Amino acid sequence: MFEKFTEQAINTVYEAQNYALNMGSSEVYAEHLLYAVVKNAKGISLRMFRNCGIDADKLDEDIKNYISPTAKNYVVIPFNKDFKGLLKQTLDLATKSGNKNILYEHLFLALLNYKNPNIIEILDRYGFDSFAAKDILNKVVQKKIKKMSHPEGEEVGEVREIDEIYKNLERSSIFDKAISKLTASGYEILGTEQIVSSILENKESDITRLLAEFNITQETFDEKLESLQSRDAEYSGRKIVFTPNAFRVMNNALQSAKELGSSTVLPEHIILGILNVKKGIASDIFTELNIDFDELSKRIIKPIEKQMPETLVILKLAKEEARRIGRNIVGTEMFLLGILAEGSAIGARVLNSLEITLKDARSVVEKQLGYGNEYFDKEIVFTKRAKNVLEKAWSLAQEADRERINSEDLLLAITTEQSSLAMKILEQLGVDALEIKYGILKEMEKS
Repeated sequence: MFEKFTEQAINTVYEAQNYALNMGSSEVYAEHLLYAVVKNAKGISLRMFRNCGIDADKLDEDIKNYISPTAKNYVVIPFNKDFKGLLKQTLDLATKSGNKNILYEHLFLALLNYKNPNIIEILDRYGFDSFAAKDILNKVVQKKIKKMSHPEGEEVGEVREIDEIYKNLERSSIFDKAISKLTASGYEILGTEQIVSSILENKESDITRLLAEFNITQETFDEKLESLQSRDAEYSGRKIVFTPNAFRVMNNALQSAKELGSSTVLPEHIILGILNVKKGIASDIFTELNIDFDELSKRIIKPIEKQMPETLVILKLAKEEARRIGRNIVGTEMFLLGILAEGSAIGARVLNSLEITLKDARSVVEKQLGYGNEYFDKEIVFTKRAKNVLEKAWSLAQEADRERINSEDLLLAITTEQSSLAMKILEQLGVDALEIKYGILKEMEKS
């Protein structure tokens, strides 16, 4: 294991061993490592300790209050269980951050992550901010490796044609109600307020009942709406068929619907769009009603998750696969791993019948991408090509007149992106698009 340690890291471990021996300890403890980390600190780490007035001599006095030396003089002493756990954690941290070697900073991070009450008490005594230190150390580790790009490109800002939003809104009775409210209001451009007010008209729907629990009813919403003197909150750009913020909300609702496995935009998705975008009159009214946006989002998503839609499960697993190798970008290759990890739907059955396993696919993906370091401080996003696949899967589900996007829609959509990373991986594993299409057809006939 120590062959992976940098010189500063291995010197720190040796320092901990020597300190334990000099104290007459029977084992090397995590507290000894804390002493060594402070003694060998350089650069940013040294400044962090100096800012709190921590030095090795002061720590020596503190540590002796927790570890009592024995009367024996040892020549060699072992690491205790906690210390071994710390060393294992440094390896995990190095892997996740994409480093081939274990750095001094990994030892420091492992020490801060390890919930040793003695160490926490000692550092707290000096007013050392462990949370801030961990954030800084994560960034230091990331600076020491080359940032790797994704073969399918970085995420770009979403661009949606207004026709697509318009078309999907037309599928719902909400659209007709919203247009009626628009006409009655004397405005020409549809805003978030008409859309939400239309949703609230259906008092029997699940989403309306849930909103009522948060004191968002047609009465409370319309009362706030009537008190508004201006529609300025809807505009932050040029006027279009929707107000700019209604467009953003519907844009977000479309993406939410797809990621939650639905082939249509439902009222739940529109409310999620408002909660995510946080702009516009509807959002302002929610704020005035003291709505907890995060809590309402969770309450909307929870029953959908309980239904376990195939696509939602697959996309969650795809994100977990990205996290596993320290990536914050999900490309088509992660969709492929997600389909395989789900394991029971048509998509997984087709791939398994072609002798494609999760283990083999993971191995190829890891060789193609390597381990990244983005996992630490960035949210997970989709590549443009992954979004294209999701769009195509959405269209396939709609063409089949299904309410949900299924695994076979995603897999079939992947085959339409011939230059995608997922297809390159499948080709490396000896499978082509025609075999997949034929396999899906066979499985659907069985079903």
